[in-house]
Amino acid sequence: MSHSEFLPMQLDFWHPDSAPRIVTQMEVDFHVSAEQSISVQTLLEQNKLQYEILFHNLQEEIENQFDGKRNFTGRHSYTKYNDWDKIAAWTARTAKRYPKLVSRIRIGSTFEKRPMYLLKVGKEYGRKKAIFMDCGIHAREWISPAFCQWFVKQATGTYGKDKIMTRLLDNMNFYVLPVFNIDGYVWSWTQDRMWRKNRSNNFNSTCIGTDLNRNFNAAWGNFASDDPCDETYYGSAPESEDETKAVATFIRNNLSSIKAYLTIHAYSQMLMFPYGYTFHKAPNHDELTEVAKAAVDALSSLYGTKYEYGASSAIIYPTSGGSDDWAYDEGIKYPFVFELRDKGRYGFLLPESKIKPTCKETMLAIKSIANYILGL
Repeated sequence: MSHSEFLPMQLDFWHPDSAPRIVTQMEVDFHVSAEQSISVQTLLEQNKLQYEILFHNLQEEIENQFDGKRNFTGRHSYTKYNDWDKIAAWTARTAKRYPKLVSRIRIGSTFEKRPMYLLKVGKEYGRKKAIFMDCGIHAREWISPAFCQWFVKQATGTYGKDKIMTRLLDNMNFYVLPVFNIDGYVWSWTQDRMWRKNRSNNFNSTCIGTDLNRNFNAAWGNFASDDPCDETYYGSAPESEDETKAVATFIRNNLSSIKAYLTIHAYSQMLMFPYGYTFHKAPNHDELTEVAKAAVDALSSLYGTKYEYGASSAIIYPTSGGSDDWAYDEGIKYPFVFELRDKGRYGFLLPESKIKPTCKETMLAIKSIANYILGL
């Protein structure tokens, strides 16, 4: 069926992230308002398209995501979703608790002037290789920041006990940005759980926000939207956004040590690498494929969770302005994009009960990649 039949509808695409990405034989996840649900179902049936309603009431599912009440007042927990205030306090507390292993670095501010902190995790031994990892570039992907926090917990908690982790932290630094898109994350907690972009104003438009993962200088604008009202709006220029600029500047300033770039998203259980903006293979495509396969095998070894892996343009669809392609073009030869659980049953609303297993298996994949980088 044609996109034009759906044009009057307000569809919030979950996977893929926008209508132009849809190709034949593709499974598509989207959210539609209660008022329009009957019209959408009628259209699907008229076009003889199979469909399944996963959530009858989205608000109910949003509340069901929490194992009890939403964690606004309780303590920070690694097995619950934490709001930004809890995460910010946790970064300070962690650096204070592990002064020989963790330091907190302010790399910039968001559009709404919130400080952007990353944690540098590793023993201080002069010049070392480093891995940069960010979480939460898209606000609604809550499992992503949960993983960055889990990673720091495991790194600090198992140093001196776990052989691999001890060796990694002795010989390597991890720069961990627990929430890339802080303003959007706050908005997803307080106003709109399904918010994706940041919260910056757009010239000549009442629509808010830029997709930070379309705002990097990597074939910028080729496969993204120039409409500020779209979820994949690429911004007014490469690095037009405060958040993108802060991350890009930090990475550029540390290019001599950063050997791998990891960016954590959700959902669809994939591990991808460049290129997103072209179907041409990256020069070290075969090596990236091997590293990804080893990481996916490690991840699957725990619960049997199945991941696809490959170049992002090949296994999903072409994208431009992505942070991983940008990192690769800057000379970082090992950039990887994780799309964590699940495959669409819960989508962005992964229940808190799934945080621990998701993080435990992902940890194995990260250690596999880091171990490879260490051996280079």
